[in-house]
Amino acid sequence: MGLPEATGGRELLPELTQHAGHLFWRASARVHVALGSALPPGIDVRAYAALLALADGGTRTQQSIATTIDASGTTIVKVAADLVEQGLVTRVRNPDDRRSYALTRTAEGAAAARRWRRHVEDVEASLTAAFTAGEREEFRQMLVQICEADLAPDTPVALMESVGFLLTRVHFRLHREFAPALAPLGIEPRHVGCLTALAATGPIPQSQLARILGVSGASVVQMVDDMERRGLVERRRPDTDRRSQLLHLLPAAEEVAREARALSGAVVDERLAPLSSTERTRLSGYLIRFVTAP
Repeated sequence: MGLPEATGGRELLPELTQHAGHLFWRASARVHVALGSALPPGIDVRAYAALLALADGGTRTQQSIATTIDASGTTIVKVAADLVEQGLVTRVRNPDDRRSYALTRTAEGAAAARRWRRHVEDVEASLTAAFTAGEREEFRQMLVQICEADLAPDTPVALMESVGFLLTRVHFRLHREFAPALAPLGIEPRHVGCLTALAATGPIPQSQLARILGVSGASVVQMVDDMERRGLVERRRPDTDRRSQLLHLLPAAEEVAREARALSGAVVDERLAPLSSTERTRLSGYLIRFVTAP
């Protein structure tokens, strides 16, 4: 599964700041929420990136674009369909391989990309307003180092210069590597933050957990349902207020959370290998500031 529906919340438990995977998740969620308010309905950061990847006016296959913007095949199919529906690209069968499609940006798509770029740059400036120019550039360079090996040589300059785009790419990679590692435990990456938060806070209502994680109430309900089926969490009505429910960790949760943290640490260590220990500490500080800044 992808990101739960994010709300852009700024609350961040000290215990969650110790988990780089959670910080990248929250940072990526903040980017998506911010861009969602700047881009028109039906267009997100991936659609914008796809339009930029078609900037040379040529025709490219969907798979080529997916590689350039680091998106899955399933994602690029949906993105392409949305762009075609809005008249921003045309899509035809690839003459070199009839099983695939090729995309070309229309004049309307070129105009939209220019228009949206101004909005995206404003969002980028707002998201990094708490950073000095030097800090922002160091943050960006760290993100480039982390994901550079996975970025296509023809990644548009506008994306390489975007902290927001790079954050979403690092999170995408971490999620893709972390999910299969957690599968034997019967949980997903998003559940690790839930278990960490509940271990830190003790029994709390679902609404409070949603605020702590910066996600919607509906997303928390789904995550708690998952963990309840797994035997890790239980909803209980307190004797003092039978109308409400508190979330309680069950005994099995401690061992699962411990194993998940070890697996997460191994994935993060491999992904952050290009950075020194000092750089990792600075990166963590930047991520915390990015997530919690007003």
